[in-house]
Parts: sequence; C-alpha cells; structure tokens
Amino acid sequence: MNTGTNIEGPSPRQTLGFLIKLFQRHGLGAKSKLGQNFLIDLNLLDLVARSGELTPEDAVLEVGTGTGSLTGRMAFDAGCVTSAEIDPGFARMAREMLGSNPKVRLVEGDALQSKNTMNPELIAAWKENAAKHGCTRLKLVANLPYAVAVPVMTNLLIDGPVPERMVGMVQWEIAERMVATPGHKEYASLAIICQALGDVTIVRRIPPRSFFPPPKVDSAIVQVDANPAKRALVDKLATSTTAGPRRLRDFLRDLYCHRRKNLRGGLVAMQGRDLTKKQVDEGLAKLGIPGEVRAEALDVATHLRLCELFG
Repeated sequence: MNTGTNIEGPSPRQTLGFLIKLFQRHGLGAKSKLGQNFLIDLNLLDLVARSGELTPEDAVLEVGTGTGSLTGRMAFDAGCVTSAEIDPGFARMAREMLGSNPKVRLVEGDALQSKNTMNPELIAAWKENAAKHGCTRLKLVANLPYAVAVPVMTNLLIDGPVPERMVGMVQWEIAERMVATPGHKEYASLAIICQALGDVTIVRRIPPRSFFPPPKVDSAIVQVDANPAKRALVDKLATSTTAGPRRLRDFLRDLYCHRRKNLRGGLVAMQGRDLTKKQVDEGLAKLGIPGEVRAEALDVATHLRLCELFG
C-alpha cells in the first residue's frame, strides 16, 4: 500500500459540474462494480461530517476517499483522518486534490482482507495515525461504497477496533435491515448483530438525485454508536477459541440460512452442529421457547440465549 497526506483547508465544493470537469481532466469515471456514487448535495456532505460529531480527540477512518471532498471537510474538525481508496486512478486524483496536510493519511488499497476481515495494513495505519496525533477515540465516517458497506461496518463492530461511532452511507434496504425489529420482514442476522453490539439509527433517507451517477435505489445515512453494556453481554458468549461477537455472528449466519423453517427446524438444520430434534426440543424447553415459533419473531436477548445453548 502507498500512503500520502492531505491539505490544510477545505476541499473544493463537490458539485455536479465540478465532478464532471474533474473526471474529464483525469480521464476517470465512476465504476458501478466498486459501488462508486458521489454525493453532489453539499448539505448532505456536511450532514455526514456533522453526524460524526468530530473533535480533535477523534481519529477518523474513511473508506472510499473518492475525490477527497469529505476527507478534507472532516480534517478540519477531527484530530486526524485515515482514508482508504481501492481505485488507483481515484487515489492519484485524491492526492492531487488533498495536497499535504499532515493530519490526513491516504491508504491505497482494499479496506477488506476478506469478506469477514478488515485489511490489517489499513487498521495499522489508522492506529498509527491516531497515536501520532494523540487521538483517544476512533470513529468511522464515510460515504461508503455500497459494495463494502455492510462488511466494513460489521467487521469493525464484531472484531474491532470498535469505533465509538460509525456514520456511513448505505443502500436504503440495508438501513432498513439494520434497524428492523422482531416480526418485521427485514429482521434477521444483520439487525441482530448490529443491535446486540450497538445502538443503530437512520439519520436521513437520501434520494438517487443526490448522487452522481445516481444509483437505482434510495440510500440512507446510518449511525451506529458503540454500547459497552450490550457488548459485555455478547462477550460472555466467548469460548476458548472464539470471541463472543464472532460466535454470535457464526450462529446467526447458520440459523438464518434456514429462515423459512420454524425455530426447531432451523436449529436442527444448522451445519456442523449435528443437533438432533430431541436435543433441540429439550434445549428449547429449558429456555421456555416453543419450537414452532420462527426465529425472526424473537428479540435480540433471546437470540443471545439461543447462541449460548446451541451456538
């Protein structure tokens, strides 16, 4: 990975006309496979930054540098910003746009090592930048590329380093899944893992016209605040080989592979656990949960109890 630094001042105001001329000058265009959609509503760009409530104590991680407009905006308020850009062309352009502010470190490369793991080089750069500038809090604030929004937010929430706050742009359907409650059609593993480890809110629903190029769906700014009390309950699920949050994620993944089945059927069908119907019935009776209920009807606390017994 290559690293760079950033300007002492705001980036140019990112409007549609500005983006078109900028992309033409650099011979670049948005790539749908990378989930590249650029905010052209200046008020919303400011809202993303303001929602982070950034202070000099905050070391910000941004995934998807793009043109660097949000990066430069955040550098004013935060102690430092570490920004990752996977597209080499956009990384070169961002370096030109951002210039040389020692508070900002640009990392060229993928934010993810795998679907379930953050890139350790990026995490190391984020921690190093935080230490260099004496920052005591970590935050994620980004117009997240849609292709990596969920794995970036969940990997940080599960494995850390856990940001005190995450503010990210995601597809509207993802936002609905993150805040869904028991009985809602969108309530499943994503809602449970996010709500078991943090407090999730939707800041604003965003129409396609606010982006260039406009996506085919609405988007949302979502905010996830770390909740140490909730996390302590999940940490109790830890085994000698697996941390509590990871154990919960693995359990939910396997359980919700069979969400059309009732709870009994879903538990019996989970891969690698070899649970018999008798074992499942005895366990559910112990917990006082009827086997005929569907998993999506159960609250977060009940899923933790199920994980402890069957996970």
